[in-house]
Amino acid sequence: MDFNDLINYRNSPWLLLLLSGGVGLVISIIFISLIRVAASRKEWRALRAISENLTNVLHFFMPIVLITGASKTYSYANPQYDWVFGLSKTALIGITTWLMARIVIIVEKILIDKLDFNSPDNNQARRLFTKIKFIKRIVVIMVVTIGVSILLLSFDSVRQYGVGILTSAGIASVIIGFAAQKSLANLMAGIQIAFTQPIKIDDVVIVEGEWGRIEEINLTYVVVNIWDLRRIVLPITYFIETPFQNWTRNESALTGAAFFYLNYHTPVDKLRAKLKEILDSTPLWDGRAWALQVTDTQGQLMVVRALMSARNSSETFDLRCLVREKLIEFIAKEHPEALPATRVEESQPVKFRLPDQGI
Repeated sequence: MDFNDLINYRNSPWLLLLLSGGVGLVISIIFISLIRVAASRKEWRALRAISENLTNVLHFFMPIVLITGASKTYSYANPQYDWVFGLSKTALIGITTWLMARIVIIVEKILIDKLDFNSPDNNQARRLFTKIKFIKRIVVIMVVTIGVSILLLSFDSVRQYGVGILTSAGIASVIIGFAAQKSLANLMAGIQIAFTQPIKIDDVVIVEGEWGRIEEINLTYVVVNIWDLRRIVLPITYFIETPFQNWTRNESALTGAAFFYLNYHTPVDKLRAKLKEILDSTPLWDGRAWALQVTDTQGQLMVVRALMSARNSSETFDLRCLVREKLIEFIAKEHPEALPATRVEESQPVKFRLPDQGI
């Protein structure tokens, strides 16, 4: 039996489609096995990302390609089976869209894998991470949109509806524009944030009076991880329209301060020497800056400010706490006279003499 006899067997395409799918499946299995063997090598990280994210869709892609080609060839001689080609083409467009979306995700993982988040100042890595994440979401949406568009344009009946939609696009765009003003504003704000970057993933911010880190930046909202593990979900326009504090806008390193309200008898020089001793003894201090100064006077007390720098916000907070504990312990033990105290002066009591009363 030659190939033409196989096609015309009982005037049915099913055997041909079954063979095409089987051949495609064998090719896919061989190709996927080669990828997995190559991905086992440690230095080939890109292949490992492909192996982890692409193997599922490849099981379907090659069989449906061969099935679509076979059904198209069969439909030339048997037009009554053209619907089989239509179904296989629909499946091919859907799987190709899935494949393209997975390729975008693989590119994202390869790029992120090259970023170094463990360096003391990972500001540049977080900038690129934020851009990559946002661009990936935009590209995936575009891939899905193009895939659906190609699918609709592949059929004449649906294409007619598409012409009607395009004719009324002017009115529809006005209606959709008014209905989706907020969503469009959020989307544009997201694009603005992705490239101007007032915030980045893992930035330390003060929002709504709370200290936290940027955990997620989505197309329409931002998730802030608060220090006590609560989450604040804010519309992305918040970071365009509302003032907020970003402690790590340009770099991760910060300078922290600890304030002490002490008596005027405080030996400031000894406190300054003790601060330097504390900083030298802890790895939390990055060695960049430190100072101890009297910054103000308030009635019977003076305000002493200790400054110290650290590599990031978490270490800055821990270093401030450590300096407070050690300096308070030093003052209480070595110079208790420096602690604030309230003095009460007792004046001499006034004696009143009653006037003499005659009888």
